[in-house]
Amino acid sequence: MQMRASLPPFLLLLVFILHSTHISLSLNQEGIYLQRAKLSLSDPKGSLSNWTADAAATPCNWTRVTCNSRGSVVSLDLSSAALAGPFPISLCRLPSLSSLSLAYNFINSSIPTSISACRSLVTLDLSQNLLAGPLPPTISDLPFLRYLNLDGNSISGELPPEIGSFRRLEILSLTENLLNGTISAALGNITSLKKLCMAYNPFSSARIPPELGNLSNLEVMWLTDCGLIGPIPESFGGLQRLKNLDVSDNRLSGSIPSQIFELKSIEQMEIYNNSFSGSLPSFGWSNLTKLRRFDASMNQLSGTIPYELCDLPLESLNLYSNKLEGLIPESIAKSENLYELKLFENELTGFLPRELGKNSALQILDVTSCNLSGEIPEFLCQNGALEDLILIYNAFSGSIPSNLGKCRSLQRVRMRGNRLSGEIPAEFWGLPNVYLLDLYQNLFSGNISHLISGAKNLSTLRISSNRFSGSIPREVESLDALVELSADDNQLSGEIPSTIVNLRQLGRLDLSNNDLSGGIPVGIQSLKQLNELDLSNNRLSGHIPEEMGSLPVLNYLDLSHNRFSGSIPLSLQNLKLNKLNLSSNQFTGNVPPLFGSDVYRDSFLGNPGLCSEGSGACNLSVSERSRLFSWMLRSIFIAAAIVFLVGIVWFVLKYRSLKKMKNGVTITKWTSFHKLGFSEFEISDCLKEGNVIGSGASGKVYKVVLSNGETVAVKKLHERPNRDGINIISSSVDSDTNEFEVEVETLGKIRHKNIVRLWCCCSAGKCKLLVYEYLPNGSLGDLLHKNKSKLLDWPTRFKIALDAAEGLSYLHHDSVPHIVHRDVKSNNILLDQDFGAKISDFGVAKVVKTANNGVESMSVIAGSCGYIAPEYAYTLRVNEKSDIYSFGVVLLELVTGRPPIDPEFGKDLATWVRATLDSKGMSQVLDPDLDSRFEEHLSKVLHVGLLCTTSLPINRPSMRRVVNMLQELGAVMPNLEEKDSKIFTSIEL
Repeated sequence: MQMRASLPPFLLLLVFILHSTHISLSLNQEGIYLQRAKLSLSDPKGSLSNWTADAAATPCNWTRVTCNSRGSVVSLDLSSAALAGPFPISLCRLPSLSSLSLAYNFINSSIPTSISACRSLVTLDLSQNLLAGPLPPTISDLPFLRYLNLDGNSISGELPPEIGSFRRLEILSLTENLLNGTISAALGNITSLKKLCMAYNPFSSARIPPELGNLSNLEVMWLTDCGLIGPIPESFGGLQRLKNLDVSDNRLSGSIPSQIFELKSIEQMEIYNNSFSGSLPSFGWSNLTKLRRFDASMNQLSGTIPYELCDLPLESLNLYSNKLEGLIPESIAKSENLYELKLFENELTGFLPRELGKNSALQILDVTSCNLSGEIPEFLCQNGALEDLILIYNAFSGSIPSNLGKCRSLQRVRMRGNRLSGEIPAEFWGLPNVYLLDLYQNLFSGNISHLISGAKNLSTLRISSNRFSGSIPREVESLDALVELSADDNQLSGEIPSTIVNLRQLGRLDLSNNDLSGGIPVGIQSLKQLNELDLSNNRLSGHIPEEMGSLPVLNYLDLSHNRFSGSIPLSLQNLKLNKLNLSSNQFTGNVPPLFGSDVYRDSFLGNPGLCSEGSGACNLSVSERSRLFSWMLRSIFIAAAIVFLVGIVWFVLKYRSLKKMKNGVTITKWTSFHKLGFSEFEISDCLKEGNVIGSGASGKVYKVVLSNGETVAVKKLHERPNRDGINIISSSVDSDTNEFEVEVETLGKIRHKNIVRLWCCCSAGKCKLLVYEYLPNGSLGDLLHKNKSKLLDWPTRFKIALDAAEGLSYLHHDSVPHIVHRDVKSNNILLDQDFGAKISDFGVAKVVKTANNGVESMSVIAGSCGYIAPEYAYTLRVNEKSDIYSFGVVLLELVTGRPPIDPEFGKDLATWVRATLDSKGMSQVLDPDLDSRFEEHLSKVLHVGLLCTTSLPINRPSMRRVVNMLQELGAVMPNLEEKDSKIFTSIEL
């Protein structure tokens, strides 16, 4: 610095000129433009780290840069680089730039009007960013543009009329934005278009512009969920090159215009989930010689299925959920390409085509609730590809074809509610890939074959309400993945096989209404996952094993109408039962004290030798006991009345003091859902700051240790403010007290091992209290994301995932009415002492009303950042698919160890996982704290998570299917070494 200061001014000027000359010689002008773009963006991952002046004289060797033979930049692929900031307009100064991709980044602000300066662009991909604001009219001033992809942003407003000025544009994709005007008729002027995708935008209700029929080169039109009404324009008959037409999930009406079926080259047409009326016209079908896939499901189509349609070489025909009637044309069986046929929920009659499956590799057949009859075609698995055979609720008769016993590709078989009869082919019992076998409510007879040992993948076996006889084979112990065995209402005899206690994943065992004898198998306590046990109406005898009281999750026990004897084990008091029925047996002795209340009054009827402890009513007949009980009741009533009159004065004097809690909260109403050993006043005394174990926008959570030694968690709710920038509406703190009580009482009736038990609730002045069971290991979110993740090895995490999935599946499918949680996240999954998972926090849950097809519109968004399904964020429509997306994010958290929103990558976890998988592979996604030997298993669970977080709700599996997939994966959990196997045994995978 001193030497530079001593130089004469002219020498300083010379040094500066020489330095500038060196820079200009080391990096050309295009490199300087790229450096300017780099400086305008945040680059946390260093994706552009080698864009430096010292790297080379030109940028052609820089990463993500492609040059032509003249050394000029022609292509920039900056996708999935975690770049953030406004659109780098300096890139438009590159004179030869023809291709620019900034997809899957965090480009924000709006598309600049100066975008027209990028005049050389042929391809522009800005999809999956944070762009907002309107689409600028100047976008159409790019004269050479052929590909424009703006999917997955927040672009809003009307489509500018100038958009019709494109002359070379072939692909225009604007799906999953916030466009809220109408679909512009000006799009019909872009006659060069081959692909038009506008799906999943909240457009205003409007008809499809008939001008779109001018797009003579169009091959794909995707207008799903665009607010469309009215009929499909007849002008679509001019779309001579159309291959894929998807206008699903709108409110289209009227009949499908016959002009559409004059198209010569249509290959795929999907028009499902609308409100079409009228029948499918047969005119013109013979012209559709290239038609391969036709989907018009979930409409109100009527009439018959056209014979001309079924004459075509179709690959997939989906017409389910309509009002179609008549026969299924026999000609559909002639197609050599048919792999999928879904016609369920129609008003069809007649038989399935006799040669169906003979000429093609049929994979999926679903004709549920179609009024079909006749026999099951014998060729369905002729080509060894059949996976799903769904024939529920029809009038099929006859027996199962013998060759289906050789169909090793089968995975789902559902035949319930038919008139099928005869014996099941022996090999059919042991199909190795079937995970669901549902033969409920038919006329099947014969024995359960010992070949059932081959069904290694079977998780659900339902053979109830048939005429099966003989004994249950010992080979059932080979069904390691079995979760449900329902064989009630049959003619099964013999003893319950002792080997059944080896089914470590068994959750439901229903053998009621048979002719079984013997006792309860020794070792029943090993069924740690058993949730429901029904052995009623048999000839079972002997004692109830004392060990049955150690079943940790059993909440339904029915042993009624048998010949059990001896005393009732005191250990049964350890069970958390929602139903107990031991009536009509030969039990003697005292009823365990815990069961002496009126709640269990009907649980012990028909056992003359039983009595309540200390009642002196042993060995009395039912009528004698009834008279004795009535006399005692009258005496107690008289005494109580006297006490009441004496005490009423005291009550009035003390009411106000008793009503006040020590913390100044007033108890106004107390509602319990279980028998309680504590009072509201004991709870109120413990709501102190020293007992706070958690707090949030909804209020505080207290740990309360009661005088009886029991611990509960008390949530003190206040009105919820905005959380994470999202408006939250909580039914639990709704201003309407009646609605609060109705919803809380609904949740109070939930009984499931994977849902936190709500003991009671109370209204307390300006706040409300919810008293839950206490779970000592806290929330999954805390363990995963607060430096405790090493406590959770992969087998434990997998068990947590399966537990949470079963809880959500109960809410969606088994709860009456069905419930959507609306705030599924890792912080709302609580863990007990054994890391068993339970769903909690139903503050924003909604009862789904079937009148709206299971969909409700909300006034505001509920949920937490990173977990909200993309369609919910702008449609405000609630169904179970929203929960499934959120659960998918939880699965991704378990596999990656990352939070749903991470400052390191800035965007939601699902997007990051997909981008990282594409660019860096599986190893960069998995949590490094997990044992690498589980990598293959982790990747499969990751796949389930990605299925749950697909952007299209219709493609997400149901929670019941998610449970099945996880159960299947649980069956193939790798057994690493002996010390690890102890872990697997403890978590019952």
